[in-house]
Amino acid sequence: MGAIEDVFEDLDTDVSEEAFREAVEEKVEQMGGLADEETAAMLVAHELTEDEVETIADLEAGMEEVQFLAKVLSVGELRTFERDGESEDGRVINVEAADETGSVRLTFWDEQAVAIDEGKLEVGDVLRIQGRPQDGYSGLEISVDKAEPDDEATIDVEPGDGETIEALTLGQSNVSVRGVVLDTEGIRTFERDDGSEGRVANLAIGDETGRVRVTLWDEQANTVEEVTADDTVEIVDGYVRERDGDLEVHVGEEGAVEQLTDADVEYAPETTPIDEVKIDKTVDIGGVVRSTDPKRTFDRDDGSEGQVKNVRIQDDTGDIRVALWGEKADRELAPGDEVVCADVEIQDGWQDDLEASAGWQSTVVVLEDGASMASAADATTDSDVGDDGATGLSDFADESGDASESATTEDSTDDGTQVEFTGTVVQTGDPVIVDDGEETVTVETNESVRLGEEVTVRGRRREGDIEAEELF
Repeated sequence: MGAIEDVFEDLDTDVSEEAFREAVEEKVEQMGGLADEETAAMLVAHELTEDEVETIADLEAGMEEVQFLAKVLSVGELRTFERDGESEDGRVINVEAADETGSVRLTFWDEQAVAIDEGKLEVGDVLRIQGRPQDGYSGLEISVDKAEPDDEATIDVEPGDGETIEALTLGQSNVSVRGVVLDTEGIRTFERDDGSEGRVANLAIGDETGRVRVTLWDEQANTVEEVTADDTVEIVDGYVRERDGDLEVHVGEEGAVEQLTDADVEYAPETTPIDEVKIDKTVDIGGVVRSTDPKRTFDRDDGSEGQVKNVRIQDDTGDIRVALWGEKADRELAPGDEVVCADVEIQDGWQDDLEASAGWQSTVVVLEDGASMASAADATTDSDVGDDGATGLSDFADESGDASESATTEDSTDDGTQVEFTGTVVQTGDPVIVDDGEETVTVETNESVRLGEEVTVRGRRREGDIEAEELF
């Protein structure tokens, strides 16, 4: 057995022996006789094993040229563009490809793009791809240098897979997924680096497999004004990004959000029992609204104005205060409403009670007669608590069965018990005096406040005064 055969026998690659031998001969010629066949074979083997990645999930932007296998899921349209300083237009075509671990966009240029446009590539083909990973407009993409069909390789994915929320993977592009609108957030503007104004908005959708946050850019941001909770929509030509560890579907100028009138999509939330939540964890909780506090505004450190509203929700295991921040404070909630608060952060609240914080990353869903949304109990078992500890939305009444009864309020007597008081500062200095329109109280605090500012005081009440432990 010769030197080339010896090296090839130890090589773990899908490259044929004939192709390997040709690469070795080319390497010998390139080095002008400075390397014999054995040395050249070892160099080629190193290049092959260094460049080849196991799966699409292993790809990262910034890698040197890589090789991998993928199956063609869809083929885009040929586009032309002008190159700087050249008379001939460039041509490009995008191909969506996948393996069992994820999908990625392949970008083919010029002659390769034309060949694909002429039918040289079909959906379902398995390709051995060589190219350079990079961050593209719609996420990770591969600028393809070389792609060859591999008729012997098999990849267990089919075109059309990945159309559920649960199947979304980081780096996907040309994503189409259907879901029920759970929540929307208004349009926000920002300034780009070039000085132009951008627009962005968000909505959340869910299906029977889960939920996902959708980010809408520029013209697509108008969608939030056209849809409402419980509408069924389809995200078309989206791309998947990651934010704070969670996947999001982004929709830009090439994508769309289409309303569906005859689609059968259900969202089946599964929630953590309130008595099982733990501090510093992000969880989904659900229940019946027991009470709501008035919305409060406050000044942030940067001078902007924020707002928050507290509500208390109850399931069959207990109740918890939920702080709704920003636009979520505008939600119209009333005692008796069934809600799901998803992705809320459990924090240390007042009087050492746990408190759920619903910020920008959270979703607040009001269930209106269960329309288009199955309860977690329906999705699991008929028991009050499923095998995974999740509770269903049918379990949120208290022991008496009265879901609309107000939660117990803090004692407002003057015997040193804990109270919470919200009002407007009508006197600063020492003492601070706060009025809520019905009552005026003196607050013992070292905090600095401004005349006319609305504040909330938590502390012990004695003889009409409040010894402030917290003031915000």
